[in-house]
Amino acid sequence: SDMHQMLATKSVENIQFLPFLTTDVNNLGWLGYGYLKQDWTLIAVNAVGAALQTLCVLVYLYYSPVKHPKLLQTLLLLAVLAAGYSYFTLLIDDGQTRLVQLGLFCSVFTISMYLSPLADLAKIVRTKSTRCLSFPLTVTTLLASSSWTLYGLCVHDHYITVS
Repeated sequence: SDMHQMLATKSVENIQFLPFLTTDVNNLGWLGYGYLKQDWTLIAVNAVGAALQTLCVLVYLYYSPVKHPKLLQTLLLLAVLAAGYSYFTLLIDDGQTRLVQLGLFCSVFTISMYLSPLADLAKIVRTKSTRCLSFPLTVTTLLASSSWTLYGLCVHDHYITVS
């Protein structure tokens, strides 16, 4: 719905940038984890997710009147990704250790990403209004996280199940 709004209004007004960026990083992390596990479901879903989130980031940057801070955030997260990639590929030789550490990182990152909307909870309680909370996004997040929990249980992967 945010992408549709940006394209329809040719504006990024009232749309936050950071969720696009963090979801993109999250998809890229799980893509790497899927690659290490040779889990084609993780690879396919997160490759599509990363492509779509990258598209959202690019559309946001295109329509954003103030590009400099958003470009800095993007570059900072790209630097973090590059550092993480270097750490996991150059400093950890053992494949199983690499898989465990990347799985833990992805789980922690996903959990923190899912918890971030709770920052608005105080505002919701104070104003007794859910206007700042997207109902479709909340339902979609519930369905997606439930699906991943079930998938994690099916493949006996605690990192996927917990996050």
